[in-house]
Amino acid sequence: MTTKLSAEETAIINYVEGSQSTSVDNVESEKNRYMQIARAQISKKKAISIRLLESDIERLKAKSFSQGLPYQTLISSLIHQYANGKIKLDS
Repeated sequence: MTTKLSAEETAIINYVEGSQSTSVDNVESEKNRYMQIARAQISKKKAISIRLLESDIERLKAKSFSQGLPYQTLISSLIHQYANGKIKLDS
């Protein structure tokens, strides 16, 4: 099976496999630095505003209270699980 590469991917491969690229002296520290940057980007949070029915909020607060966590944490967890395919909506 042949994988079709984008123009950007092809350019990266040509750069790395060609004579243009050079290695840095401190490869391990650079790898660690970029891993830290990636982790920070992945865990970055953004505040949003959303309108919900008061009755839904009250039910969420009651459920979160019984779970021992803040209701906003529960909402965030539900959204995270849905976004990652762990929760599916019935259609």
